Amino acid sequence: MAPPVAPLLASTALGGLAVTAYAVAETRRFVLREATLPVLPAGHGRLRVLHLSDLHVTPGQRRKQAWVRDLSRLRPDLVVNTGDNLAHRESVPVVLETFGDLLDVPGVFVFGSNDYFSPTLRNPVRYLLPDDGTRHVDSAPLPYEDLRRGLKEAGWLDLTNRRDSLKVGGTTLAFAGVDDPHLEYDDLDAIAGPADPTADLRVGVAHAPYLRVLDQLAGDGYDAIFAGHTHGGQVCVPGVGALTTNCDLEPARAKGLHRHPADSRPGDPQSSWLHVSAGLGTSPYAPIRVACRPEATLLTLTERG
Repeated sequence: MAPPVAPLLASTALGGLAVTAYAVAETRRFVLREATLPVLPAGHGRLRVLHLSDLHVTPGQRRKQAWVRDLSRLRPDLVVNTGDNLAHRESVPVVLETFGDLLDVPGVFVFGSNDYFSPTLRNPVRYLLPDDGTRHVDSAPLPYEDLRRGLKEAGWLDLTNRRDSLKVGGTTLAFAGVDDPHLEYDDLDAIAGPADPTADLRVGVAHAPYLRVLDQLAGDGYDAIFAGHTHGGQVCVPGVGALTTNCDLEPARAKGLHRHPADSRPGDPQSSWLHVSAGLGTSPYAPIRVACRPEATLLTLTERG
């Protein structure tokens, strides 16, 4: 005899509600990841780098704002911000207030698509399908220039399609950054060429970790590359991991510390360390995470070898 339909439907509905409730709650379970990155030359003291990405801030997200503001207690030596800070037209002052005392720390930044354009309601299934090249650049623009001005006035370096350098303690860092590769705003010609050989450490910065960007930065001699955008997959399968990265980076490297190219090892020519942040937020139209908690990462840079 077939089981009664009504109890089966009710059980399925309750299960769906439970999963949804968990996925929504996961977006507020912020976690600080820590990793060690052996990239400094001999004789240099350790540097603590705080990597922030994909905050997607709206004015009402007080728990996230307070959590990020409290990260200043870590006393990082450098902040790397890989974009997608905004999710609302009134978020710029909120973002600057959220960074709080971190703005007194040396920092660098690039922007992502969600810094430029307001979020819109989209079919989440499309993220699991092959990229058809569609980009949502017809929604209302966000006041990203106000955010740029605020970050630069605080002393953070704008790495939008440019190279720059910064001295942190006794260590000189050479940077190359690009505008958002997901929107194809990146100008690789603008940053092309060998990384500064006189610097103690060479760092590439991008919002979306597209392979064309990673390949050039690694080939030009950058020791480490920082990126975000992927949300770590956002909806992951326990025991399997991310299903998608929303770019051409393979899901196995959707978050965390890896090598690029993926099969390279420390010391290989034209290869880099790659750190991809799973980020701290989501689109306000898809406020869920599954097996992928929102994160910031504190990386301790140590001597090579």
